[in-house]
Amino acid sequence: MSDSSQIALEEFPERTEAAFWFAHAETVPPHTHALGQFIHAASGVLSLITDDGTWIAPPNRVTWVPAGAEHRHRAHGVTDMRVVYLSPDAAARLPSGPAVLAVSSLAREALLALTTPGSRSEVARSHLRAVVVDEVASAPEQPLHLPEPRDPRLRQAARIVEEDLAEPRSLGELAVGIGVGERTLTRLFRHETGMGYRQWRLQLRVHRALVLLASGRTVTDVAAACGWATTSQFIDQFTPLAGMTPGAYRRAALTVRV
Repeated sequence: MSDSSQIALEEFPERTEAAFWFAHAETVPPHTHALGQFIHAASGVLSLITDDGTWIAPPNRVTWVPAGAEHRHRAHGVTDMRVVYLSPDAAARLPSGPAVLAVSSLAREALLALTTPGSRSEVARSHLRAVVVDEVASAPEQPLHLPEPRDPRLRQAARIVEEDLAEPRSLGELAVGIGVGERTLTRLFRHETGMGYRQWRLQLRVHRALVLLASGRTVTDVAAACGWATTSQFIDQFTPLAGMTPGAYRRAALTVRV
């Protein structure tokens, strides 16, 4: 994304929707917007990062960012980012914090139509925007948030796991490695992430898999890199969280829309 695109992104609340292309590993520094926004990666993968953690949305999901929420982005692979801003009245129907929400085929096509240059009237655009809001606002929140640990001990434990996901570590081994009791580490995971260690590690593995698949790695390679014993186990655990199989997600992420 060029410098001029960066300026446009920062001034975007004066508009209602737009599209931006990001190169691989390109980032947008921390910023806020006056209006809440839906963010969708039509191709590639886009991370939404805040002090509370990271969200990654597959093609059948949309990320919601409320007005005033400080956030930044990172692209994984060449990424086609679509943005739709909502009025305060429409935003009142969405969660109070960042979230990943399911997006139906109808809502996704309406969102893509809104963010593709064309000669649609404002009345038509308003109807499309209403479809997106109606469909997404009624959708359940998806478990694709990876909380950011704050306690130094939990941060240390998380980094150990993140650095080598292919090596499965039990909670007990992790506790010994950072010099705390297993009960203490269990309590820290529950208190700071709202999840047990195994669920948190699964979330981390799925997040990593989303990025690696979008980079073109094969399903088998990604399964091994993220610590799944077999490809079938990877498919079984990835699919309920992402809403699609690893193979389907890989194809969608690598499809460049024009």
